[in-house]
Amino acid sequence: MFTGLIEEVGSVIAVRASDRGIQLQIAAPRIAKKVSTGDSVAVNGCCLTIRSRRGDQLTFDLLEETIGRTNLKVLRPDTPVNLERALSADGRFGGHLIQGHVDCASPIFAFEERAGDHRLEVQLPAQFAHYVVSKGSIAVNGISLTVADVLPKSFVVWIIPHTKRHTNLDCAKAGDLMNLEFDILAKYVERMLSRRET
Repeated sequence: MFTGLIEEVGSVIAVRASDRGIQLQIAAPRIAKKVSTGDSVAVNGCCLTIRSRRGDQLTFDLLEETIGRTNLKVLRPDTPVNLERALSADGRFGGHLIQGHVDCASPIFAFEERAGDHRLEVQLPAQFAHYVVSKGSIAVNGISLTVADVLPKSFVVWIIPHTKRHTNLDCAKAGDLMNLEFDILAKYVERMLSRRET
């Protein structure tokens, strides 16, 4: 489980295909010393298991499902990635409940500065639109954010300067794919209501 409070912006070293599948290697000097093989780390909001750690470098195995559903498929060397360690049982809970199970990757429609803050508008695929409500929670590239507005084909969140500076949104632009995870509470409500109707 994660909270959406990014601990570090790491940097992709390599994405490699081998006989064992696809591996992602990331430089993470801040959190690498605090994790071990087998630990979970959210990379752009996607929960991955550490295959190995060497110095400040972390290596992960990527499933085909992960590649197909997330923006990890477009990572290249030196791409910045948001990193968060799994929440410990005695940890401080500051964002919202995030599983690290990305629902989809969707492009940025617009990202513009307004009076010091930044308005981020992201495409909202129709099949997920019912999960998004104004003032509700959403994870964008693993960042816990509050929905400001829901439009016919998109949603808007506002980014404060601190969040922009300390996440990979600092270099984001229109067209970039963002990993989206919708609120787990909405999914459970949908499931319970659908079972009641049948």
